[in-house]
Amino acid sequence: MFITPALAQGAGGSDPFGGLGILFPMLLMIVIFYFLLIRPQQQRAKQHQEMVTKVRRGDTVVTSAGFIGRVTKAPDGVDEIEVELNETMRVRVLKSSLLDVRNKGEPVKEKDAS
Repeated sequence: MFITPALAQGAGGSDPFGGLGILFPMLLMIVIFYFLLIRPQQQRAKQHQEMVTKVRRGDTVVTSAGFIGRVTKAPDGVDEIEVELNETMRVRVLKSSLLDVRNKGEPVKEKDAS
C-alpha cells in the first residue's frame, strides 16, 4: 500500500565543466544579439541625431507624418523648425520627427563681425 522510495537511483551523468556548460551558449547568444540588433540600432540613432542637428533653412525634409516641405526657419538650440508645405501653409515641426533630409539648401550665412 505504501510506496517505497527508490533508493537505487544513480547520480546521473556529471558535467565536465562544473555547471559552466550552459554559460557559453548564453554568452554567445548575447554577443550575437549585440552585433545583429543593438549595435546597428545605436548607429542608426546616431546618424539620425546628426541629421537632425545639421538641418538648416532651405533643406527639403520629410516628416514622420509623410509631409514633404522646405525648411523656412531652423534656429539653433531649439528643437522645433518651421516647414513650408506650400506657399500659404507653414507648420512647426519637431526636429526629432524628421525622417529624411532630401535636398540640401543654401549654406548658413555668416554674421558680419563689424
